[in-house]
Amino acid sequence: MWRYVAKRTAHAFFVMWLVATTVFVGLRSVPGGPVRAMLGQEATPEAVASLRAELGLNDPLYVQYVDWFASMLTGDFGRSITSSESVGQLIASAAPRTISIAALAVTLGLAIAIPAGIIGATRRNQSADYVATLGAFVGISLPAFFVGILLAIVFGVWLGWFPVVGYTPLSEGVIPWLRGIILPSIAVGLPYAAGVTRMMRSSLIETLNEQYMRTAVAKGVTSRTRLYKHALQNALIPVVTIAGIQLALILGGSVTVEIVFGIQGLGRVLVNSILERNYPVTQMTILLVAGIFVFMNLLVDIMYTAIDPRIRYGGEEA
Repeated sequence: MWRYVAKRTAHAFFVMWLVATTVFVGLRSVPGGPVRAMLGQEATPEAVASLRAELGLNDPLYVQYVDWFASMLTGDFGRSITSSESVGQLIASAAPRTISIAALAVTLGLAIAIPAGIIGATRRNQSADYVATLGAFVGISLPAFFVGILLAIVFGVWLGWFPVVGYTPLSEGVIPWLRGIILPSIAVGLPYAAGVTRMMRSSLIETLNEQYMRTAVAKGVTSRTRLYKHALQNALIPVVTIAGIQLALILGGSVTVEIVFGIQGLGRVLVNSILERNYPVTQMTILLVAGIFVFMNLLVDIMYTAIDPRIRYGGEEA
């Protein structure tokens, strides 16, 4: 197993290098640049040339790449072109906000999805199954930003239970922190829960119809034992996969939800940096988001053995 983990980790770092290189070259291949974004279209050629030289944009592309990559490996992520703020500090300020929303959204999503999927599978074609299935379809159909607007109006404006603008750091208390992120987390977590619920239901139904489950019924194994000891363990494997992959819903939904609730998280930082052609900030934000995806997939692969010890890496099963 450890050999497999080392191999997959090396592969993950290779993917991260490939993403970093692609983003670096891709940003500089797009027409326009940070100089025009900063000085405006009416800037004189002399002012443009002076600022390009100051920012190091006149150097050959490979020189810029080597300088940036070498600095990144030493922990120097550069400075924002537009504000001269350290990129590391900018991302360190925004990341906890997005991570807080994402972590709570995943927790709430799984807390809803797993029981709902089990109920839908074990009470198939009954009223509970219809409610769970309808809720999943509604959750998938509603965009996260629309859910966020509804939650803000009802629970923030009308009832006044939660703040609808801004973010409270965890250092100021757990309760204020939770009150500030609960609405955006629900808005992002509901679509995530809907997707996992559908997968949980279909996977468990398929597992319950397997031959070995029929054999367990014939041997007189209780329904609770069949469900929790035999069926659920096997049914969770595709659920873990889809739960990890659908992290894209969390990160994608956070961009619009952060705008709705006025939270300066990674989503807003990325959008603003792209509009400003702010190369250093855009590069590191995309690299951070890509890293979350890559290493989440690595974690999902490793979790397979914890769920089902029969799985052996290297393409074999026990």
